[in-house]
Amino acid sequence: MKVADCWKDYKIIATGDGMKLERWADVTLLRPDPQVIWHSQTDLYSYPDINAVYRRSEKGGGGWQVKKSFPAQWNVGYKDLTFTVKPMGFKHTGLFPEQAVNWDKMRALIEGAKAKNHDKPVKILNLFAYTGGATVACAKSGAEVVHVDAAKGMVERAGENARLSGIDSGIRYIIDDCAKFVRREIRRGNKYDAIIMDPPSYGRGPNGEMWKIEDNLYDFVTLCSQVLSDDPLFVLINSYTTGLQPTVIKNILTLTLNGRSGSAEAYEVGLPTEEKIILPCGCSGMFIGK
Repeated sequence: MKVADCWKDYKIIATGDGMKLERWADVTLLRPDPQVIWHSQTDLYSYPDINAVYRRSEKGGGGWQVKKSFPAQWNVGYKDLTFTVKPMGFKHTGLFPEQAVNWDKMRALIEGAKAKNHDKPVKILNLFAYTGGATVACAKSGAEVVHVDAAKGMVERAGENARLSGIDSGIRYIIDDCAKFVRREIRRGNKYDAIIMDPPSYGRGPNGEMWKIEDNLYDFVTLCSQVLSDDPLFVLINSYTTGLQPTVIKNILTLTLNGRSGSAEAYEVGLPTEEKIILPCGCSGMFIGK
């Protein structure tokens, strides 16, 4: 497991009974987490500084119950990066702090590649790119990033995160279905040095197309391999699907990229808590070129 333990503006205070109590800068939230199947050691709901609790509805979905006023959105920093945080529907905040371990690794690879060849740009394709945590991290280290997501609002948030981190160039924002965009890139003959993807567990396309990660991921990675350069820097796949083991991701990378020089690794990602335990937060797999 790789643990994101370098945060100063984020921490998990306590966990239990399906919930996690976390502090984002000066705002404390209590929200569900499917990995937390143990009982809490304290009454999380009685914590004195909670600003809001996400409560599920018996009819599906849920909403935030405000206990103490806080801004509609605010900023948090990670090293030299800045992101906006905003509690949204379905318990999300617009940022996955455990991904900091992957941001650090990708930045090191990008900076190493640029140190070897200052004149050669590092071109990265970020698919299902959400609010751009990975996009901002890679661009901050000098990569040229194409950021693709089907949700206009999330792409706009990505642009805001880039500006907050002092990035005003090097990112191209695309609002589109990821598979359709990749197919067009194949026809255009465009190639990328690295690919990042954070596919959903389930989803539907604009014409009712069904996406299920267990059924579609292998074919999608195979498709994406056609826009990957012959000498790639890296490929990163993230998954939050409960039960999808890291070795599955490693196997997919190994089988789909077997014509490239390099090797794949896979691992859980997690966050430390003040209870001295690690909260698992999904898994990642990364192919690193030689």
